[in-house]
Amino acid sequence: MDLKHALISAFVMLAAQGHGVATAQPVDTLQKIKDSGVIHLGGRDASFPFSYKVSAAADPIGYSADLCMKVVDAVKAKLNMPNLKVQYTIVTPTNRVPLVQNGTVDLECSTTTNTVARAQQVDFAPTIFVGSIAAAVKKDSGINTFSDFGGKTVATVSGSTAIQLLRAYRKTEKVDIAEISGKDTSEAFLLLSSDRAVAMVLEDVQLAGLIANARAPGTYKILPERLRDEPYGFMFRKEDARFKELVDQTLTSLMKSGEVNELYAKWFTRPVPPNNVNLEFPMSNAVREAYSNPSNKGI
Repeated sequence: MDLKHALISAFVMLAAQGHGVATAQPVDTLQKIKDSGVIHLGGRDASFPFSYKVSAAADPIGYSADLCMKVVDAVKAKLNMPNLKVQYTIVTPTNRVPLVQNGTVDLECSTTTNTVARAQQVDFAPTIFVGSIAAAVKKDSGINTFSDFGGKTVATVSGSTAIQLLRAYRKTEKVDIAEISGKDTSEAFLLLSSDRAVAMVLEDVQLAGLIANARAPGTYKILPERLRDEPYGFMFRKEDARFKELVDQTLTSLMKSGEVNELYAKWFTRPVPPNNVNLEFPMSNAVREAYSNPSNKGI
């Protein structure tokens, strides 16, 4: 009787182990896309000029969106699916990583900084841009350096790396800075424009975009100090060798061939919709280096 029970237990254990192996399938985004007929992209509604919407019903447009569509074209060719449907999900700084992890978003294309911590949760494509954490203030504020923030309130974006950098500055430099956060860049900039904050801390290029689209652009300035360079990268799920190879090859080819230069000029040195604003933001040495030697190295 005991032997019989032992054999039954052993059989159940082996069956359970076998079942575990069967259900622990590796991630295969390309197969998921082929089966569903849809590729799910993640974008932003107000990250000008990278990923933003010009109307409520429209998909995001911008530099990141254009680069992302190059990957979509590569997926269409790879899977022989010219009519592949593209579906966007609008993400925020706080939910973008979970939405990639849980399969809602196949490729997140906005302004996500590639950090070592995030790379433990998701994978990153080669760097598509390098911004620098800076601060925007009103010209008549009397603020000219980060040290002038003492005793004042500064706006940040929830879930952004700028928050940790500002706190590190506050601790290292022993400057008493109060924080207030907006759920996205537009809300954070409203805190500055309405004087609920004396400054907004974010990447310089995004600050330039917010200022360019403000009602009175001449009211603001970006301080010359920088806290850190921030490499932007598209996110996708980890442990997906086939999809990673396609994404990496597509973007690396754009960079190495120089095709990326025309896309950059389109969004950063020419008028762009909806208000024909020109950021006049020429390519920095850091961005040139990222395109000359593509990598997904984080910070």
